[in-house]
Amino acid sequence: MIWAYWITGVLLALAWSVTTLQLAWHISEIADLTKPEREVPKDAVLPPLTIVVPARNEEAEIEEALRSLIQLNYPEFELVAVDDRSTDQTGAIMDRLAAEPAAQGKLRVVHVRELPAGWLGKLHAMWLGSMSSDARQGSGPRQGSDAWLLFTDADCVFQPESVRRAIHYAIQNHVDHLVLFPTGHMKTLGERMLISFPQVMASFAMRPWKVRDPKARDHIGVGAFNLIRRSAYEAIGTYEKLRLEVVDDVKLGESIKRAGLRQDVVCGPGLVTLRWAVGAAGIIGTLEKNLFAFLRFRLSLVLAVCAATFFLCVWPFAGMALAHGWARAPFTVAVAMIALAYTLTARYAAGSGWLFLTCPFGGLLFIAAVLRSTYRALRDGAVTWRGTKYSLAELRNRPR
Repeated sequence: MIWAYWITGVLLALAWSVTTLQLAWHISEIADLTKPEREVPKDAVLPPLTIVVPARNEEAEIEEALRSLIQLNYPEFELVAVDDRSTDQTGAIMDRLAAEPAAQGKLRVVHVRELPAGWLGKLHAMWLGSMSSDARQGSGPRQGSDAWLLFTDADCVFQPESVRRAIHYAIQNHVDHLVLFPTGHMKTLGERMLISFPQVMASFAMRPWKVRDPKARDHIGVGAFNLIRRSAYEAIGTYEKLRLEVVDDVKLGESIKRAGLRQDVVCGPGLVTLRWAVGAAGIIGTLEKNLFAFLRFRLSLVLAVCAATFFLCVWPFAGMALAHGWARAPFTVAVAMIALAYTLTARYAAGSGWLFLTCPFGGLLFIAAVLRSTYRALRDGAVTWRGTKYSLAELRNRPR
């Protein structure tokens, strides 16, 4: 039995050490847009921008989000808010804001009454917003190949300088698609645990410092802030090409990378903020929509991810408690590396290194969310999100 502890402990120590030390070595390569050197010169010439905000039943968040965008310190932009079949006051709030003097010439509202066949609601809303914009129609000022698009969520609050700094960085670094890590407002321990956990575990699947490398497989997309050149967006077929992708932000990033376009990721604590969900239950509910789709609707991947999560996140702590003598040493190394990983990701995730103590609980809840996501999708034959059911058969057979 002691050899089982040694073997599993050494494997864990190696896995966490390689991943975490890579992160420690390279994390400084992720640019921080809040640094003084990222300030944009006052005489900088910035391209026209269209911001697309899809929203369905977001009456609690949409006003603050849109007001923050209206007040951006950006010279030339239009804001397209898309009301995606909301059954609450979302659409009415959008219309009221659009009628205010501060929004004149900036905010335009598009209302979706019916979802066309073969589309997910959010994808259709983003596509419609991008295709109905003045930039697309050619009626906006100084539009052309240098125009940009920003896709963001209806619960994100922007600081006035955020977009200005992001676009200036993208232009200076010849980037076609830029992701800015948002800062999460985490008000409960459950939220901190379940948001920090996947951010740490993402290090095993994606190296953010390699995103900019055209030869690397690493890619990224974040729904809160996907900034993309319009020419690049059209080159990948727009969101019409991704119309049945549940994990739309990740697939956008993947499409950009596959097309050979330049991609990058930056952080900027406080520049874009949001509260992902209310409490641990809210986050699990949000994860349930994405997890089975993220695992390509394949049971083999579901089982593999659950087993790997238990081994990497629960067993190091269990091994420290169950092993004896020197057999505890490799488990201790693994836990130390987990603590370091949490501390490093807190730089751009607004977490805390001390949250490493919640890693095994986060792992177990993540496994439960994966299994629940899989069970509900198979039981219903569909993925349900915000009141709309999307056939599992259609999602599995979506165009690639």
